[in-house]
Amino acid sequence: MGRMAAFAGFVAVAIAAVGQSVPNVPQKQGATMIQLPPAPKALLPDAFNGWLQTAKPVLTTDPAQADAAGVEALKEFGFVSAELASYKRDAGETLTMKALRFPDVSGAYGAYSFYRQNNWPKEDIGAGGTSFHNRVLFWKGDTVVDATFSKIGPMTAGSLRAVAASLPDLKGRNAVQPPVLAYLPQANIDKQTTHYAMGPAGYTGGGGVLPASLVDFSKGAETATANYSLTSNSATLTIIDYPTPQIAEAKEKEIRAYLQAGANAQPAWTQALKDSDTASLEVRHTGELVVLVSGDAIPDESHRLIETVHFEADLTKIPQSVDSEIAKTGKMLVGIAGIVIAGSIAAVVLGFFFGGGRALWRVARGKPISSVYDQEFISLGLRTNWDDEDRGGKGPNPRG
Repeated sequence: MGRMAAFAGFVAVAIAAVGQSVPNVPQKQGATMIQLPPAPKALLPDAFNGWLQTAKPVLTTDPAQADAAGVEALKEFGFVSAELASYKRDAGETLTMKALRFPDVSGAYGAYSFYRQNNWPKEDIGAGGTSFHNRVLFWKGDTVVDATFSKIGPMTAGSLRAVAASLPDLKGRNAVQPPVLAYLPQANIDKQTTHYAMGPAGYTGGGGVLPASLVDFSKGAETATANYSLTSNSATLTIIDYPTPQIAEAKEKEIRAYLQAGANAQPAWTQALKDSDTASLEVRHTGELVVLVSGDAIPDESHRLIETVHFEADLTKIPQSVDSEIAKTGKMLVGIAGIVIAGSIAAVVLGFFFGGGRALWRVARGKPISSVYDQEFISLGLRTNWDDEDRGGKGPNPRG
């Protein structure tokens, strides 16, 4: 036992010495997790209708890499990502194509209308398409596709329809088009001249009639512009949607004063205003909208066009009433009273049903309706012998 105790002591001393000799090692710090943005999803096919990709496509979230000249406009429309790809097929034909993605239909359509010029013819591709020389532009869902061919042929549009068919469809809120577009009158409209903007770069690049500073996109404005072929001449209708009627009313007065200033206006009139008949220039506001008509149509037709725009309030924008605590308590008490009344009625109905059924059953058996009249007693039939003393000397004596 003494040897074991000595050995245990030696081990304890050795462990303590080793512990003192080991340097203090700093605790390893937890690694900081960096959340990287998800990689853009590929949109363009690697092969279609004889076209084959010549290299791996470039996926980017940098708008400058997607379009250096239109960076600001892409940002205004909420640019998400882009895919750049090159193709070739027999006979040495080449194709460069880029797909631009946006958060929703509004961004995609706005970018499409920004790139499309008014004199470009319509092409039946995707949700809307156009072409100019060897360039074809179309959009679908949240995507805009810009394709440049080395050579245009009869099947060019048909080959791009296959690309459009492969693009995803949108559902829900992201698939809703900009509400301001719904206010554009459809009679005599040239739909290939419709432009939608959410900021100054997109508005100016889309051929806006007013100076962007006068529209003041910092107040949350959105614009829709379109040309109309009227009997006398063409006219341009500009609709500016502001968040509140108060802002729209103030901006209408500012724009009217700007138009009345003419050559003295600051900033100077745009070329579109200079080319318009001043007698046909008219501005008005309706609800949250400011409407401007310009162009060379006669004043009567211009006035008729601008009067066809009417704002209809969206009732969902009206704040819903909130019940007070007293109202909530009252509703709760009414609910409790309703439950009590319903339970009482159910009890009466069930009592009548079960009680009446039992009474009918008794009558059918020839008994009274109520069991109160029944004399149903259990008799044991026991007999006892009493002592003569207890019975007054009568009867047998069991102990005699």
